[in-house]
Amino acid sequence: MNSNHEYSLGDAIKEVMRSLRMENKLQEVNLMASWEPVVGSMIARHTEHLAVKNRILYVNLDSSALRSELMMARSKIVKALNKEVGKNIITDIVFR
Repeated sequence: MNSNHEYSLGDAIKEVMRSLRMENKLQEVNLMASWEPVVGSMIARHTEHLAVKNRILYVNLDSSALRSELMMARSKIVKALNKEVGKNIITDIVFR
């Protein structure tokens, strides 16, 4: 804010998001948008649905073989997704 009580548009949007308590939801959306860049297009093509609830990312997949493979790498995926958005948004992933 400058001396004329003016806000930049970015600062105003951040303040509105903070006052409406929507910052976390926006960060969750950013995390879900990072799914394909982090896991790659092949895995993204087999992903049917993503949702975040209570800091857990729920991932619906159309392949049980892929589900098994991803279960073994889930801690790496959690770290990569959180790193991509710059904040620890999720603590675990559940593959369905």
